Amino acid sequence: MPILKTVNLNKIYGEDENRVYALKNINMRVDKGEFVAIIGPSGSGKSTLLHLLGGLDRPTKGTVEINGDDIYKFSEDMLAKYRRTNIGFVFQQYNLIPVLKVRENIELPIRLDKKIPDKEYIDKLINFLGLTERREHFPNQLSGGQQQRVAIGRALAAKPSIILADEPTGNLDTKTTEEVMELLEMSSKEFNQTLIVITHNTSIAKKAERVISIVDGKIQ
Repeated sequence: MPILKTVNLNKIYGEDENRVYALKNINMRVDKGEFVAIIGPSGSGKSTLLHLLGGLDRPTKGTVEINGDDIYKFSEDMLAKYRRTNIGFVFQQYNLIPVLKVRENIELPIRLDKKIPDKEYIDKLINFLGLTERREHFPNQLSGGQQQRVAIGRALAAKPSIILADEPTGNLDTKTTEEVMELLEMSSKEFNQTLIVITHNTSIAKKAERVISIVDGKIQ
């Protein structure tokens, strides 16, 4: 059984003559531990798809199943908790909390669930991300690449089964892009996680085990 599956997934914005079909009958399957890149021109529906896969928006019709669970049958509270424990998000904007230090930003999703972070695991994560010497720093004391590493750490903190990354290197230079993507690939293997990346960057797409192309809301 795939870790993630969509069946006839549709997203429509507006009504009547103002209707816009952002996604049209998306059917896809992703296996556990797979690295998948989703590519397509601006406005093709890539980010909309990622938001639906991660439970950040509700489809007009169709289903998203993660580990066999139809996530849109959950209540809003259940869905929010499910996201925090099963899905890690990495966005182009780092979205770090400026008044929290590196370690505190990484631990935030766990503490939101009123749980105690696994200190040994978080230490391993910080070391893995090359942030050991920066753990007491605030976001404004870090480079863009370091801030994205913290964002990756936060996405991995709750040991999710799926990492969803939306243009995670869009604000980074070429060298830092390579480093961040290498970290995402390594982390998915190290922690046996499924990695789905939205990207315009063909060199990133070439690293994936499989590429899904979307044009005008449809898988090509």
